Amino acid sequence: MLLPLVSLPSTAQFQADNFIEKLLKKHPERFAELLKDPDKYQIQILYTKIDRNRKNEPHFTTHRYQVDNSKYFYPASTVKLPAVALAFEKLNKLGIDKDTPMFTGAERPEQTAVKSDSTSENKLPSVAHYAKKILLVSDNDAFNRLYEFIGQEEFNDSLHKKGFTNVRITHRLDSPIGPENNRYTNPIRFEKDGKVVFEQPAKYAAKELKSPTPVLIGKGYMKDNVLVNEPFDFSTKNYFALEDQHRLLKTLFFPEQVPASQRFSLTPDDYRFMYQYMSQFPVETSFPVHYTDDYYDGYAKFLLFGATKTRLPRHIRLFNKVGDAYGFLLDNAYIADFEKGIEFMLTAVIYCNEDQVFNDDKYDYDKVGFPFMTNLGKTIFEYEVNRKRANRPDLSRFEVEYDK
Repeated sequence: MLLPLVSLPSTAQFQADNFIEKLLKKHPERFAELLKDPDKYQIQILYTKIDRNRKNEPHFTTHRYQVDNSKYFYPASTVKLPAVALAFEKLNKLGIDKDTPMFTGAERPEQTAVKSDSTSENKLPSVAHYAKKILLVSDNDAFNRLYEFIGQEEFNDSLHKKGFTNVRITHRLDSPIGPENNRYTNPIRFEKDGKVVFEQPAKYAAKELKSPTPVLIGKGYMKDNVLVNEPFDFSTKNYFALEDQHRLLKTLFFPEQVPASQRFSLTPDDYRFMYQYMSQFPVETSFPVHYTDDYYDGYAKFLLFGATKTRLPRHIRLFNKVGDAYGFLLDNAYIADFEKGIEFMLTAVIYCNEDQVFNDDKYDYDKVGFPFMTNLGKTIFEYEVNRKRANRPDLSRFEVEYDK
């Protein structure tokens, strides 16, 4: 049973058309099985066509498939993208460079400290290096450190003030810390040339963040290696509606196209940094050194490429953030083909959990999720190749050097 997480926004906000559904039905070999039982797979899709005028100004046309903010899905690592943007914004307000060493303390038994980072070039932790690890390979500990720097209350309030209202970030990732302890965040200090330039005390989020009603999904879950035959309650888990994820992408890639009050206070270098590491392959990276050997091109590229382990083309870039947990598979991407002059935004989620049991490590990502993401990306890409454009877009803003 799935109960509404929040009060529904106006119907117009996520009113669907049948454009995507028609496109999917044209390819029964790719989507027939999924379309037979859409409720089972809980698919939601947002696709934005981008057309440019002679001044290269973009015009957006967004199509929706089964998008509904009241239908909960676990957002997994997609919550890391706003963490990077908010951390950069906070640094800018403090007047601190993103490469300034950041040291994390620990004031509670469940907290851990960070004094060094063996994966960075100078062996020191920083917001820049954490952000790099998040955008390249979706590092969980890196997200947790930015979560602690931003603070739970500030994380949520900042997003809500920018109009991202269907969002609730309540916890660190891949961490045993429970809901109450996630309200506490560590003390942090920044140092430059041996001098402290900023100290942030440990914080406690006064507001309790959870769904006002239970969010019950599935038939059972594993707890201490024992099957509990009850739906799993996601009411204290992170929430990040697909509509807000897609709009975040637009805000980061086309900030001039959204109201000033909804933008992040980022510098040109912040944008360049995000564009580089959202689209860069791990093998193109010098630090962390082990990324070249441990990760393949498609490791975090689900749409179009389906996490393939083969070498990917360099002229097509996914500027994206993926997520996979509890059987939910997601990708949120601005996709560009610099040779063909193609650009579009595509955001999707699919539920891949045949047995409806959580925490049993039996999810259907390989059988259901990755093939869906591959086929969805291909279908939209093929449509984009064949559709007429009045003007070829100038995508030079998103072309970056992949050198470190």
